[in-house]
Amino acid sequence: MSLNIKEQYRRYSLIILIVIMGFALFQQFVPFLGGLLGASTIYVLVRGQMERLASQRKLRRSIAATVILIEAILCFLIPISVAVWLLIVELNNINLNPTEYLSGIQHFIDLIQEHTGYNVLSAENLTSVAAFLPKVAQVLIDSVSSFVINVLVLVFVLYFMLISGPQMENYLYSLLPFNEKNKKEVMSSVNMLVKSNAIGIPLLAIVQGVFATIGYMIFGSPSPILFGFLTCFATIIPLIGTMLIWCPLVIYMGLTGDWANAIGLGIYALIVISNIDNLVRFMLQKRIADTHPLITVFGVIVGLPLFGFWGVIFGPLLLSVFILCVDIFKREHLDDKQVKTDIQINNKLN
Repeated sequence: MSLNIKEQYRRYSLIILIVIMGFALFQQFVPFLGGLLGASTIYVLVRGQMERLASQRKLRRSIAATVILIEAILCFLIPISVAVWLLIVELNNINLNPTEYLSGIQHFIDLIQEHTGYNVLSAENLTSVAAFLPKVAQVLIDSVSSFVINVLVLVFVLYFMLISGPQMENYLYSLLPFNEKNKKEVMSSVNMLVKSNAIGIPLLAIVQGVFATIGYMIFGSPSPILFGFLTCFATIIPLIGTMLIWCPLVIYMGLTGDWANAIGLGIYALIVISNIDNLVRFMLQKRIADTHPLITVFGVIVGLPLFGFWGVIFGPLLLSVFILCVDIFKREHLDDKQVKTDIQINNKLN
């Protein structure tokens, strides 16, 4: 009896110690969570290629990992570099005449006051803007430094994940609190969801950004390439998404008197920009996981505050795995047939 109590004491003390230390370590790793999640995402995408290079091509794992790491860096850096270059070209084409911009802003403010009676330049609004601008600048500085640090973490962690991939996977697989069948189901779901979100979400964003840019050019929107980029990034915002960009543009064009193009852009945005992602999903439905729209929406809402940018991928994944775990618990412990079968098996073994 005393031996049993001593064994339980050791077991539960170890569990409590693991939980406390894990929580403390997690708090310290939160600033680097983006890099860790990014490395995990890229690892899932390239693990098959890594094993082919190591097993079939007989390359040393360190050499194969270096090759794939360079490939991953180039695949990320080239699109980002092209996007930044296009953005810089677009910004350089903007006439930086302060008088012209101040007159344009004043004209827009006068239009708002004329049509709505709301004074944008009231003392209260100016005070709020003055207090808000330093916070925006600080957020931008923190975001840039955090991005650079997390990129370095991503590269460093991904290299060691590629080198010790099979051992890491086997260790994590053995820790899952499920039977063999459910372990395979969970791992298959995680693998499928990460791949589909990591490929599908950027692809949908690019497609919507391209079609939005075409619409902005057709209907004479100001700075169509710049707003096309912004539309591309706005696709990750749940529910409103691209409306955050094209709706103010339509209002601005209408207030400036260009009603024909404003109405045309509004109709184009409602029919084309807002629905092109559904067409792409339909075309890629065999390659993209059939995730319920509510899981995607609420997953992104939950994931963005928790994981930052990577919440677009890991938010829906977290919600899907949670629902899967609930379903496994129901099948194994609540369904009458399963409970009776387990009792019969236990009786036969005893």
